[in-house]
Amino acid sequence: MRCRWALAALLLLTACSGKSSAGGGVKDTKADKGLPIVGANLKYNPNTLVNGGKPIHLDWWAWANIPQVQAIAKAYQKVHPNVDITIVNQPWADYWTKLPLALQGAKGPAIFNVHNSQHDNIINYMAPYDIPLDQLDADYTGAKAHVIDGKVYYVDLGLMSGAIYYNKDMWAAAGLTDADIPATWDDFRAVAKKLTVRNGSKLKQAGFNFNSSFSALQAGMAYQLGQNMFAADGKTPTVDNAANMQVIQRFLQLYTDGSGSKDFGTEATTSFGQGQTAMIYAWGWYEGNLRSQFPKIKFGVFRTPVPTAGATPYAFDRYNGESTLGINKNAPAEQQKAAQDFLKFYLTDSADMKPLNLSLGVFPAYKPLADDADIKADPALQAYGDISRYIWPGTIPSTFEDNYTKMWQDILYNKVDPAKALAAAQQKIATDLSGKNFISAEHLYTAYAPSS
Repeated sequence: MRCRWALAALLLLTACSGKSSAGGGVKDTKADKGLPIVGANLKYNPNTLVNGGKPIHLDWWAWANIPQVQAIAKAYQKVHPNVDITIVNQPWADYWTKLPLALQGAKGPAIFNVHNSQHDNIINYMAPYDIPLDQLDADYTGAKAHVIDGKVYYVDLGLMSGAIYYNKDMWAAAGLTDADIPATWDDFRAVAKKLTVRNGSKLKQAGFNFNSSFSALQAGMAYQLGQNMFAADGKTPTVDNAANMQVIQRFLQLYTDGSGSKDFGTEATTSFGQGQTAMIYAWGWYEGNLRSQFPKIKFGVFRTPVPTAGATPYAFDRYNGESTLGINKNAPAEQQKAAQDFLKFYLTDSADMKPLNLSLGVFPAYKPLADDADIKADPALQAYGDISRYIWPGTIPSTFEDNYTKMWQDILYNKVDPAKALAAAQQKIATDLSGKNFISAEHLYTAYAPSS
């Protein structure tokens, strides 16, 4: 599931203008700053002179979460005052058009934020990280999944997946307590019925709403049943199968029960924010969305139920990562060298990495933050439980999202038989992937087992 539409809704500030590579003219003459070396396996030594202490300027492009980005830049500049970092805020709508063009020449940003959905769009303009892979992998969950010909150009800074958001006021009004948090999908179905409110035959409050959340649910829940998205070759999509049909039937049954409706309210996340729906499935970005756009909603979050009580599924869900920054391989050599130093600072700056993770609604990929009290207390992040039991299929081509969405629209609104809609999705996805070089990352999952 892509996070771009959620991130674009976050705070956007006025873009700062770029400066010459000479920066503001501040020199640094003190290499030994008396500061400790930081980091777990990957270390950062601040007691050095960057660019020989001579002034240098770096542009850093980002599309959102600007306050957190600025905090990291300011922390680095406090250590290295000769390095002038300007945050250039480029809204998401323009970012992926402007960035590839800017990276073609030496005047583009030296550093820039990355989203893995745009991998093919920018990878040819990126310089590899000048960091030992074993150190990076030891500190960052899933780093090996991003290795290309022995090199890494970005990794995950945080991991995001899905969970169930519930309205606490509606929960209490239905006589439910924390003891009623459903562990299985059968339990969930019963709770959804209790949370449903009708005025005669008219649905007043949906117990569960998954309108417009079709794709995310479909792509993630088949994993609980042991079904990968790809065959063992990593290339052949596995869509038309019993597991995906079981997922379809499970959620259709919730609407058949009357706990929700294809015609009730707006799309699920907005319906929940407007107080029409008691439970929805959403990814971590939604926590920030609720706090900023629907601050009156009292909400809780729990992990997605599983098919069998007391049994750990093959995977609870899939995940995707928010990415670390990229370095422009066409930037002047002195800017690239300074950017590589900043990168090491960025990757080991746990104090500023934590608020960035929290603002993005992602579980930290930086392992030293995994047991942080604030991370553990965050409702969306604590709901994931054991993050090692989530699977990353790779930067999945958009054909899956597009055709899962179309499949559900056909089933709900065009009265297409589910079996036919599922078969059509399989055929279209296979056609779209034909001739492409995509290879799934599912085989890197620690509990991986091939499925047909």
